Amino acid sequence: MIEEKRIKEVENRVKNYIRESVIETKGTNKHVDFFLTNAKDSLNSARCLFDMSTNQDYQNYTGYVGFNGFLWVINASYYSMFYTARALLEKEGIKFKSDQSIHALTFDALIYYFYLTGKLQKKLFEYYLEAKEEAIELLGKQKADELVEGYFYEKGKRASFTYEIGTFAIQNKAKTSLIRATRFNKEIKRII
Repeated sequence: MIEEKRIKEVENRVKNYIRESVIETKGTNKHVDFFLTNAKDSLNSARCLFDMSTNQDYQNYTGYVGFNGFLWVINASYYSMFYTARALLEKEGIKFKSDQSIHALTFDALIYYFYLTGKLQKKLFEYYLEAKEEAIELLGKQKADELVEGYFYEKGKRASFTYEIGTFAIQNKAKTSLIRATRFNKEIKRII
């Protein structure tokens, strides 16, 4: 559940964005198909990466034995949700004119125009928020993992055991992200 404090912060930011013309609500909706295509491509990429990461026969066939794309499954899943949200906002004529983070603006606008107005079920926003946070968390984890990779390499079996546990955890997060993105996209496309 999104905290009431966070909702109020979003509401205040969007009101400021509207006053400053960062968000405009009388735009055309000519880019809906562009965003929906990007959403579909991102979700297909996530599915492909998940399949490639979990299917040994596919890895052998393509020559990518041991491929692990779970981090990118999470990212591609998030991006599919992001593009679907952009399509929904675009359909409503909501445009952004700013150098600020387009991801933060998209999330804020989605909450303001659809969550607070009751146009969407709360669960859809929870999927979007959790996927975004998991992607950010795992990108930071990847950087940290690279720094200590040499140390773990020297640990032999212990490193192997730690890696397998980590892969399993990331695989579960990747699967969850893929499921959330699929649900989110399906529901938002119904509205569009």
